[in-house]
Amino acid sequence: MSRSRQPPLVTGISPNEGIPWTKVTIRGENLGTGPTDLIGLTICGHNCLLTAEWMSASKIVCRVGQAKNDKGDIIVTTKSGGRGTSTVSFKLLKPEKIGLLDQSAVWVDEMNYYDMRTDRNKGIPPLSLRPANPLGIEIENFEQLKMAVTNLKRQANKKSEGSLAYVKGGLSTFFEAQDALSAIHQKLEADGTEKVEGSMTQKLENVLNRASNTADTLFQEVLGRKDKADSTRNALNVLQRFKFLFNLPLNIERNIQKGDYDVVINDYEKAKSLFGKTEVQVFKKYYAEVETRIEALRELLLAKLLETPSTLHDQKRYIRYLSDLHAPGDPAWQCIGAQHRWILQLMHSCKEGYVQDLKGTPGLHSPMLDLDTDARPVVLGHLSQTASLKRGSSFQSGRDDTWRYKTPHRVAFVVKLTKLVLSQLPNFWKLWISYVNGSLFSETAEKSGQIERSKNVRQRQNDFKKMIQEVMQCLVKLIRGALLPLSIPECGVRQYGGWEVKSELSGQWLAHVIQTIRHTYESLTALEIPNDMLQTIQDLILDLRVRCVMVTLQHTAEEIKRLAEKEDWIVDNEGLTSLPCQFEQCIVHSLQSLKGVLECKPGEASVFQQPRTQEDVCQLSINILQIFIYCLEQLSTKPDADVDTTHLSVDVSSPDLFGSIHEDFSLTSEQRLLIVLSNCCYLERHTFLNIAEHFEKHNFQGIEKITQVSMASLKELDQRLFENYIELKADPIVGSLEPGIYAGYFDWKDCLPPTGVRNYLKEALVNIIAVHAEVFTISKELVPRVLSRVVEAVSEELSRLMQCVSSFSKNGALQARLEICALRDTVAVHLTPESKSSFKQALEALPQLSSGADKKLLEELLNKFKSSMHLQLACFQAAASTVMKT
Repeated sequence: MSRSRQPPLVTGISPNEGIPWTKVTIRGENLGTGPTDLIGLTICGHNCLLTAEWMSASKIVCRVGQAKNDKGDIIVTTKSGGRGTSTVSFKLLKPEKIGLLDQSAVWVDEMNYYDMRTDRNKGIPPLSLRPANPLGIEIENFEQLKMAVTNLKRQANKKSEGSLAYVKGGLSTFFEAQDALSAIHQKLEADGTEKVEGSMTQKLENVLNRASNTADTLFQEVLGRKDKADSTRNALNVLQRFKFLFNLPLNIERNIQKGDYDVVINDYEKAKSLFGKTEVQVFKKYYAEVETRIEALRELLLAKLLETPSTLHDQKRYIRYLSDLHAPGDPAWQCIGAQHRWILQLMHSCKEGYVQDLKGTPGLHSPMLDLDTDARPVVLGHLSQTASLKRGSSFQSGRDDTWRYKTPHRVAFVVKLTKLVLSQLPNFWKLWISYVNGSLFSETAEKSGQIERSKNVRQRQNDFKKMIQEVMQCLVKLIRGALLPLSIPECGVRQYGGWEVKSELSGQWLAHVIQTIRHTYESLTALEIPNDMLQTIQDLILDLRVRCVMVTLQHTAEEIKRLAEKEDWIVDNEGLTSLPCQFEQCIVHSLQSLKGVLECKPGEASVFQQPRTQEDVCQLSINILQIFIYCLEQLSTKPDADVDTTHLSVDVSSPDLFGSIHEDFSLTSEQRLLIVLSNCCYLERHTFLNIAEHFEKHNFQGIEKITQVSMASLKELDQRLFENYIELKADPIVGSLEPGIYAGYFDWKDCLPPTGVRNYLKEALVNIIAVHAEVFTISKELVPRVLSRVVEAVSEELSRLMQCVSSFSKNGALQARLEICALRDTVAVHLTPESKSSFKQALEALPQLSSGADKKLLEELLNKFKSSMHLQLACFQAAASTVMKT
């Protein structure tokens, strides 16, 4: 069931513990759109829906019922959002049983039960709870029921009387309290009017003063001796303290020079406890000198703390020293801020160094020498090997091999930048964790400043989160400026861009960069940095993956364009050149290079999740296939002078290819047409289907569209080339029929008895046989397709010529029938319904044979023709395929 709202989320409950029937306020998000939308509320597993009052979408009030669990979640269920979750829990306390006569320091809530079985639908608010048993007794019979009615009336009367009933019950107590207060008041009034010895309080004061004077007289001598002893002892202590304080400034200087900061801190703590609040001027003077030395030490330690670069161990040590010296402010936070600024400075300096090196200006360092490891992508290794192909050829990459010797500056920059971040950020993160848990501070400082530091941590949490996000954004923007400059706003181009490059990185280098950034993301995740702070890196990885796919497909299209230059026109037994296989291998290699890029690592989205990306990749894939189709078309129409035949050779396993090609190794335009046609057939039956499978294997979208569009373009080219070839071969044969028939002023009305098939038909058959031979030497599979169309054209023309004859003589009709039947029987294996219909129409235009002698003569002449030309007509025999296989 689809819902229009988010599931309910409980984020707070007040109070968070209590006994059953405690009234609680639940707060959260998406708690329903109204009272009718709230369909479930459980606390510690107990259904509290009947006592629930919906206040708003963020507030519900209810009472906690009896539950088996001592502690549990608060689950809210609504119609619009479904079952929700809770980030807080409620603790159910066991109520103390207090009797009616037991003493209690608090008011006892006697409204501890709500009878859910009664008055359920009478409009009474759920929080209007009732006594457990309003009848006061257990009902077992009718007499007890009468007593219950009496009890109810008594309780009703008590409620009507209100507080007055309680006053009536304790009236004597009120009177006694009133009498006691009146007596005290009268006594005080009488005491105030006496004039002889003063008031009662004055008498008491005089007695106490006399007692004090008497005690002072008795113990004056003893107290004097004690004061004298204390003075002597204090003087001796002062002498000892004075010696320590007198030498302390010099000792502090010496220990600072030695680096014994612990000794200085201990001496300072001792002096502070002894002389921190002294009123003696001499002591004040020397203690002020000590404070001056300590202030200088604070400044020295703070400078060392903020000095970069610095190790995490030294930073913790200096922070503890400053904490023990009670340095003003928050040195630990200052250190975190300085480290943050240092990391940002390093990142920008790294970029500037590589940009300057790219421009040829000596930068801060030489980027090419800083890499600890070779940045060459491993995924490129397979391109250095020769891929042996099935058809005796090999695929060689047309890309420049300079990547073997030099890493592009931008790739080296990304590798260096990520190494820099991974070397600095872990210590930065650990410094923050130590700041949060207090391990940065000494035991003394931790105890004294624990409350203050906890406040600072709460205040600093958002600030530190912004620091991490700033580092992540700086990392991402610097990489985008180098690899995806168009994704950087114009205001940030100067700060994060500046790469003056003319050529774009290849797909292999982008794949290597993606692998590097993925490793960086995994390393940062291992530090337990929250995922929301690393989301910008995930977005960068996705954009780079999309860009890598696009660039790889674009480069593949460029390679496909150059495949036409590698056509060697060497035909194998199946009538194919190495070009289709080279084309397929080129695409397979490109897809293999994208395997790691298309694979989704944990937390990553699919490259094809965006419809725009799906559309662009689909269009690029279609363009690749159509570019190859265009290459085939260009090869088929290439002039003879542009064909390089110096490298041509003949497959020794093939039959006598091209006839006389052995002599001059030249290809005619018709032969190239046939070779391209043969390749088109193979592409349609095998290559394009294999490529579609590879696309599907790599989770490409729109494969059906890619296949349909490319197949349609391929079939269109195939049909166009086929029609061109038929036009080249059939038109001359068809054009020679009419002149041949009427050569020597032949007339169907006045001709001699037939003695055999005339030469024009033999010439036409020889031309058809030549076409058969030419097609057969290229591709056996094209023979039926080509010969059928040629026969259709010839039969259609012959039928037209016969129908144009106004009348036939007996000899003319017999001669025409002989030649039509001879042609029909010879090409019988290549007849189509269209050609059969044409032959039928041609015969129907002739007069029927009237005598058996004519039929016999016709049969004899046909047999004579077939016998005399049996060698030439062997290619048309149905058993020819069996002969050729042997």
